Amino acid sequence: MVIRQPIVSVLGHVDHGKTSLLDYIRGSTVVEREAGLITQHIGATEVPIEHIYEVCADLIGEKKFSVPGLLFIDTPGHQSFTSLRARGGSLADLAVLVVDVREGMKPQTVESLSILKRFKTPFVVALNKIDLISGWVPHPDKPFILSLKDQHEDVAAELDNSLYNLSARLHQEGISAERYDRIDDFTKNFAVVPVSAKTGEGIPDLLLVLIGLAQRFLETELKTEEGPGRGTILEVKEERGLGPALDVIVYSGTIARGDTVALGTTSRPLVTKVKAILKPRPLDEIRDPREKFDSVKEVSAAAGVKVLCQTLEGVVAGAPLKIIMGDRDEVIKEIEEETRLSIPTSEDGILIKADAIGSLEALAYEAHNADIPIKKFEVGAISRRDIVEASAYTDPLHKAILGFNVEVLPEAREAVLTYGTKVFTNDVLYRLFEDYQKWVEEQKREIEAAKRSEYAFPGKVKVLPNCVFRVSKPAIVGVRVLSGRVRPGQMLISVDGREVGKIRSIRTGEDALKEAIMGAEVAIGIEGATVGRQVNVEDILYVEIPESRVKELEDFELNADERMTLDELMRIKRKEDRFWGM
Repeated sequence: MVIRQPIVSVLGHVDHGKTSLLDYIRGSTVVEREAGLITQHIGATEVPIEHIYEVCADLIGEKKFSVPGLLFIDTPGHQSFTSLRARGGSLADLAVLVVDVREGMKPQTVESLSILKRFKTPFVVALNKIDLISGWVPHPDKPFILSLKDQHEDVAAELDNSLYNLSARLHQEGISAERYDRIDDFTKNFAVVPVSAKTGEGIPDLLLVLIGLAQRFLETELKTEEGPGRGTILEVKEERGLGPALDVIVYSGTIARGDTVALGTTSRPLVTKVKAILKPRPLDEIRDPREKFDSVKEVSAAAGVKVLCQTLEGVVAGAPLKIIMGDRDEVIKEIEEETRLSIPTSEDGILIKADAIGSLEALAYEAHNADIPIKKFEVGAISRRDIVEASAYTDPLHKAILGFNVEVLPEAREAVLTYGTKVFTNDVLYRLFEDYQKWVEEQKREIEAAKRSEYAFPGKVKVLPNCVFRVSKPAIVGVRVLSGRVRPGQMLISVDGREVGKIRSIRTGEDALKEAIMGAEVAIGIEGATVGRQVNVEDILYVEIPESRVKELEDFELNADERMTLDELMRIKRKEDRFWGM
């Protein structure tokens, strides 16, 4: 049995310094080469134990570990974490949750924390950007605990205040956390390590805590047997000069050039041959290496590599990779089971799409938590077929597609104009749901307004003194709307239940109105009424509502005044029919 290096996923809110932190560890500048300085793709970096010994020399002296190093996975948001899946769970052994010391917990931090809790992944909080604390005196590359000794007491107090606020916020999420050097029992508290990705302070402490946790608590999980390799596909992409390639994390066994391999797809697993294995050098980066990859004959767990195969048709991120040795059908069956998604669906719901299997699971999980029903789910870009299909859904609030980290194909954009399906895309889950839920509320208001325009609705008016503009044919009088709303075509009745006449028009000045709502003072023309007979100054008049509509009004969110007006109308009607409206 061989102990592999633990797989460490780095998560956190955008701009809190995830890639910068790894850049300092490996001495690279990946972040400067990213579009907008934001991580665009998933990356893997191997940090060998020899490098950790060198960086942590001031803290550990001559102490040695059996763990061979750390394999870091950089993330755009937390997509790689959700793609790091195996056997229905997370493949990450440890995680680093990066938090800006000035900003504390942000929405994406909470989102990342939710995923860590869901998969029960142990993690360390890297409290980044301590160099920006007012008065902080930088000590490049120094361990935090040594640098802290040279800081003014006011600076140390400000840091402690930030730590207190973070611990309190984490406590709200059910997490007990403390500064790492103050923890006696790491099984009861999560470690917070203050760091600076700019000066390197705290980096030795962070690496030591990670390697120490792996050595002490994960040694059994890190044992890997020799044999056919198993891995998880992080990304499928076109490489210039190479063609289609897979970014793969190998977590068990060995993969060799020429091996027959089974890969997860959107349908039946694909069986193909491994043409080449490209491995970045230690402390380099699979996504954007400074040096050329080493072409290797084989690679053993744990490692981040590029794999080239004879064909990759239909292969998706988050799917398993397994070398076939022996029973081919058994391996294919295993991949089918691992790739099968157990996402609950309903007859009515929305369509969701994501770039990877794990991302789709995360999207579905958060949709369930938000009580958003799902009718259909798929991995891949949003197509014209998706637009047409969603447009046919019965509920207007479900004529929508949520796309997590996916593109909308050009023909789909054109179809939106024809079919009216609402499409939401984002690479941040909480923003995706915020946008959808905001749209739902707007749609509900529009639907409610449309329904109110179709139905007779509770309304009460008072005829104003000195505002009789015509006595009859039609009678035109000034009224104040006391509650609800009135519209042309509605019948008005008196407080004793007599029909007064039908509203022919509503005007304010020279403008004709489609309706008047509570508080408005308008002139109404009443067909069939004569002032002094059917209607008089200061009369209270009610909108006539057909009995069959009363129960339907219970589906509307009537306000207190509208409800009171409806109750008054029912009392008037029940003087003649005691069961009216029941």
